[in-house]
Amino acid sequence: MVLSRFWLVIFISSILFVVISLFSGSTYTIDYVLNGEKGDRILVSEKYIDQVPAFIRDSIQLKADKTMIVNRDLSNNDTTYVYKNQTVQIYSGVQKSDGLLATCRSSLVDIIIPLIAYLAFFCGLMELLIISGVSGKLAKVLSPVFVKVFPSIPKNHPSISYMTLNFAANFLGLDSAATPFGLKAMESLQELNPDKDTASDAQIMFMCLHASGLTLIATSIIGYRAAAGSSNPADVMLPCIITSFIGTIAAFLIVGVKQKINFKSASLVIGLMTLIGAIVGLLMYVNHLDLIGKNYFTSNLSGLILLAIIGFTLFYAFRQEKKFAEAKTTVFDSFVVGANNGVKTGVTIFPYVLGMLAAISLFRNSGLFDIISDGIAFIFSNLGVNKQIIDAMPVALLRPFSSAGSRGFLLDSMSTFGADSLTGRLSSIFQCSAESTFYVIAVYFGSVNIKNTRYALGTMLLVDVICVITAIFVATWFF
Repeated sequence: MVLSRFWLVIFISSILFVVISLFSGSTYTIDYVLNGEKGDRILVSEKYIDQVPAFIRDSIQLKADKTMIVNRDLSNNDTTYVYKNQTVQIYSGVQKSDGLLATCRSSLVDIIIPLIAYLAFFCGLMELLIISGVSGKLAKVLSPVFVKVFPSIPKNHPSISYMTLNFAANFLGLDSAATPFGLKAMESLQELNPDKDTASDAQIMFMCLHASGLTLIATSIIGYRAAAGSSNPADVMLPCIITSFIGTIAAFLIVGVKQKINFKSASLVIGLMTLIGAIVGLLMYVNHLDLIGKNYFTSNLSGLILLAIIGFTLFYAFRQEKKFAEAKTTVFDSFVVGANNGVKTGVTIFPYVLGMLAAISLFRNSGLFDIISDGIAFIFSNLGVNKQIIDAMPVALLRPFSSAGSRGFLLDSMSTFGADSLTGRLSSIFQCSAESTFYVIAVYFGSVNIKNTRYALGTMLLVDVICVITAIFVATWFF
């Protein structure tokens, strides 16, 4: 219900703002809001050729292409004058995200089709894990901890193994594997849900822990920083881990208090201490490596573990061929069945993803997001907040809405201020410290047709705020 109302508010307020901007003269055309693509020039005015300054008019007439670019600077947006059909069209700035209709197309081509491919492959592997008995054994080993965190889940339930694989994939920065495992977990938890339209306690806990984004190897962030010319691309790894870990603990405590979980459980404390120990141990190992060693380690660890998971799954399935024969199937046929289920899941979540991304596109291109962002920056500047922190805030503000959008701001901040500036580093920490809240809710709850998300959205947004505050303190402490 909350998500539905928020979605309506985004759409309606953005449309009203676009219409008001057009009729007030603040915007010359709204075509880019609907049909424009990211990086396109924005038409801001149109005049007859005798209405433009003489030097521009003369320059246009001398050019073969009837085009003139003023203040050409690769680090800033150009103002371009284009003579066409007896008028001069004036463009200034570039579009920050795709328009509404372009987003509808790209959400299918660039997001859903790749996601369906990932879902097909990893759901095929999940089917092998289920029939071979690996998932059941994993659930049995981890049940003592999970039944304390998820009291409503029966001991040894299959959802435990799916959630474990999802958390592990997120932990290692394997986004392509995390989503299929997470969707499988939501489907399994939905089987236990007595009210199919309303999120259960277990689903809310899982969603909030997943969205807190606990990450050990921020592979993509390190890659972006390396491409931007950072002298030490991996230097944000420890701040990212600290920020995302605090976000995860905050999510667990907030939801745990709401659900009256027993925090004094011995198995829960042991599980938490084991996790902390693993993080500290790996950090100590990475910390003693030199720059080349860190880059080599961080760029290969996640990939090696993913290959190990795939290899182990296939090898164990081969060793357990008798179980497949008892189920009247083969290893390959089971993979195909699982892959087919993954494709169906991808088709199911497409409308949810489309609806959310379309609203975000309209919100960004309407100019409403920029006004809110500028307003927050103005408040922060008057409170005496460091300008380098303010310059990184667009990444934090857009991160809950769109991973791609905040990534664009991240790359822009590193290009403008430098990858090794406080702004560039803080932007990197913002980007890797949490998930895209609205996208995640649309995908995961949409996959099982949950309509009432209860307090999940509010909790996830609160965790986002906690991660932002933590990231600021950690960044200023380290850098």
